[in-house]
Amino acid sequence: MIGGVVLAAGAGRRFGSAKQLASFEGRPLLEHALLAMSGAALIDLRVVVLGANADEILAAVERHGAEPVICADWNEGQSASLRAAVAALAERAEAIVITLGDQPAIEPAAIDRVIAARDGRYDAVRAAYGGRPGHPVLLERALIDRVGELRGDQGARSLLEGSAVRLVECGDVGADTDIDTPDQLRKGGGGSAPRR
Repeated sequence: MIGGVVLAAGAGRRFGSAKQLASFEGRPLLEHALLAMSGAALIDLRVVVLGANADEILAAVERHGAEPVICADWNEGQSASLRAAVAALAERAEAIVITLGDQPAIEPAAIDRVIAARDGRYDAVRAAYGGRPGHPVLLERALIDRVGELRGDQGARSLLEGSAVRLVECGDVGADTDIDTPDQLRKGGGGSAPRR
């Protein structure tokens, strides 16, 4: 079973408000990531990790089948969100695929392509865009079991270092550009526009 994780627990300090709720192409920014995860044919169960403004986000954003996971330690950074996701999925999923709630141009096809690239020789599979590593990132069991080691505002990067990671080019099916500021939101995130 493959678990899908959308990390969206941050306060959006650089954005200046809850960017998960900012309108982008007619829907809340976070909803684009949830739609991508729900559209991925190879994902069996989905969670969205929330923290700051969780009640407001739950009331305003359609989750498209993703179970909400509330991260009480969200202020610690992305490592706390990853630990919360793994706690929710570890007993049910043999691998997890991670995307970020502020990357609206990631497509379901990229998620499925990353999952399809699993072959037992790698600890992780990671999307690449023009050769640059990005999201989604798939973690196999060996790395899932080490997520508890993570601390601070880092994702799985330290786990990936020294691990067998397969890169899969996804630049033809979207982009993984973050939206961190209102100006980037106005410019569409700087990557391909969502096609959903």
